[in-house]
Amino acid sequence: MRIGELAGATGTTPRALRHYEQAGLIAAERAGNGYRVYGEGAVTRVRNIRRLLAAGLTLEDVRVFLPCLDGDVAAGPPSERGLRVARERLAVLEERVAAQTEARDRLAAALRESTGGVSKAV
Repeated sequence: MRIGELAGATGTTPRALRHYEQAGLIAAERAGNGYRVYGEGAVTRVRNIRRLLAAGLTLEDVRVFLPCLDGDVAAGPPSERGLRVARERLAVLEERVAAQTEARDRLAAALRESTGGVSKAV
């Protein structure tokens, strides 16, 4: 299947697919006209990549899961390496949430102070 067909089948864009290919997560053959051609297994692989990205992992994190991207990622027992990556990413996300919460609280306090205790949503 060509890149547009794979994009349509997986709910992604050709640009994202080229990015996944550049990152070494998917591979394509080249047709005589230079078009990328993907095998049917690419649909499962791309869906798994998107599932992992939606869970908060990065493309670099997803590399750890390469051996199981062509099947049901959630079906098998998790590897220690996969668990470590997921825990590390969760810690990073928790730090970001805490930093954003602190920033929000500081901004809300500044608004309350500047408006005499009345805080209006924008």
